[in-house]
Amino acid sequence: MCQSCNDKIEFLTREGEDRRNFLRNGAALAAAPLAATALAGTASAQEGGNALAGTASAQESGNALEASEVQAWATNDTSGSFAPQTIKRRAAGPKDVVIEIMYASICHSDIHTAHGDWGMPTFPLVPGHEMVGRVVGVGAEVIKFREGDYAGVGCMVDSCGECANCLADREQNCLNGTTFTYNSEDKVSGGVTYGGYSKKIVVTEDFALRIPPGVDLAGFAPLLCAGITTFSPINHWDLKPGERFGVIGMGGLGHMAVKLAVAKGAEVVVFTTTEDKIADALAFGAKEAYLWTDEEAMKKNMGSFDLMVSTVPVAYPMQQFMNLLKLDKTLVNVGALFPIEGAQGMLMGFGRQSLAGSMIGGIAETQAVIDFAAHHGIAADYELISPDQIGEAFKKVVNKEARYRYVIDMTKA
Repeated sequence: MCQSCNDKIEFLTREGEDRRNFLRNGAALAAAPLAATALAGTASAQEGGNALAGTASAQESGNALEASEVQAWATNDTSGSFAPQTIKRRAAGPKDVVIEIMYASICHSDIHTAHGDWGMPTFPLVPGHEMVGRVVGVGAEVIKFREGDYAGVGCMVDSCGECANCLADREQNCLNGTTFTYNSEDKVSGGVTYGGYSKKIVVTEDFALRIPPGVDLAGFAPLLCAGITTFSPINHWDLKPGERFGVIGMGGLGHMAVKLAVAKGAEVVVFTTTEDKIADALAFGAKEAYLWTDEEAMKKNMGSFDLMVSTVPVAYPMQQFMNLLKLDKTLVNVGALFPIEGAQGMLMGFGRQSLAGSMIGGIAETQAVIDFAAHHGIAADYELISPDQIGEAFKKVVNKEARYRYVIDMTKA
């Protein structure tokens, strides 16, 4: 159906045309002319191309398909300090693509992992699961990419491809164990996976995403996690034009939720703890924006929302927002991966409301958000930093100083 009319997005599955073949044939290219027109003036896309133009080509620097040692930025403890470190990238297999990373953005999940909030990681840790770069090598059986294409890598780099969840395009829920982009068991090379805070990555083509030419490449990197994390519940709970959509928290995820829902034609309302983000929310297209502490606003919005998404990365009492839902509606938590606080069974039962969870999205759905964003001229708001600023950026994200993603410029490393 037509995205311009804000109809429900259709996803090709294994019934009918195979969705992997669809992606290999270049689904994203359909959006490229529109994206190029809308974003031709963006700095990052042009600067990124120029920055790489002066580097040695794959042919000049050797065989890009061979195993290599690559510069990365790693942490070796939970202090959040980063330093250059050499890591190994495997030789590309017949179905692998080699991507020279241009931009990698910082997700709050990177910070949680590095600080040991979810358990002690394996050190050295190289985070990063929002990255965009240029394809510099392709295996002999690769169909989806050719050298010179732009590609992205998100939160996962492999799955079994055979279980019920993988066959339902939910590779992130693989029943045999998803391989996440960093700090995950590397089932191909052994050891653990290393992420996008590095100069290069090798990944099977099925887990690389096509990035349309002409877009703001740095602004598209956050789509690989923040974008799909907020886009997936908008799709699954079928947010329709004109419906009221609440966004709780407006950081890296929240500001993407606002932009995507506005493009879907929803009436977006933001709830934030940061006063100076109210003006930003309105600038992004939200109809209303309030502080959590505004008791009058909370009363006014009681029972008025068709769908809400919580992007807050820490636990907090959620019943105050459950009360804002209409009968039979849902609040989806995509931020806090800790025990949920404050939901009251009696009140939820009275309104027959649902508190749900959602985590990223499958590869087909991730490609869909990339294409949707290109079609509607959407990109993340970001500040470009150099790799030696990663530690400082971590602190600023925790202190709510990011506006709204820090993106590491790997072309300047």
